[in-house]
Amino acid sequence: MESGEGGASSSAPAGDEDPLPPPQAPPPPQQQLSRYESQKRRDWNTFLQYLRNHKPPLTLARCSGAHVIEFLKYLDQFGKTKVHEAGCDFFGQPNPPASCACPLRQAWGSLDALIGRLRAAYEENGGRQESNPFAARAVRIYLREVRESQAKARGIPHEKKKRKRTSATAAAAAATTAPAAGESSSSAPPPPASSSSPAPDPPCGGSSSPVS
Repeated sequence: MESGEGGASSSAPAGDEDPLPPPQAPPPPQQQLSRYESQKRRDWNTFLQYLRNHKPPLTLARCSGAHVIEFLKYLDQFGKTKVHEAGCDFFGQPNPPASCACPLRQAWGSLDALIGRLRAAYEENGGRQESNPFAARAVRIYLREVRESQAKARGIPHEKKKRKRTSATAAAAAATTAPAAGESSSSAPPPPASSSSPAPDPPCGGSSSPVS
């Protein structure tokens, strides 16, 4: 009996054993967001947190351009750009020789880039383009006023750069329309023929008007 049992156990097919599960493939690496996308997500979360902390609390559906401007003014307390006030001795100086007590503000370029990211994030999160508060006219006017006021306070010649580009464009256009050398005499049409001979030129210092 023992030999029979032993024979039965030894004759069991090897295929009756449970097969090992196949090795699982590692999960695909999560795609890393670009620097712009990461910053846009942080800005969006910051704005939503601002709406929740607003008194009274605001919902995104009730947010308007005026609330966006309030948010931009709120961010000024975290700014790092010195903006001289009108009564400061360094007003209009791009490189002041000493420090002053003028407040720090958010630079216009930073606010402009921030609004661009929030405008895109609003529509990516289900907002409609026609009701986008970050694209409101009041926000554009506010950004323009900030740019002009900071340019005067810090002595940044924005308009001078614009005029320089305009003059360079006009010079390039004049160069392309100027006739080539040697073509000036042939390009101009000949004067019309006159039946009477032309009057002689008056002497230098004389009067060219006919005597009545």
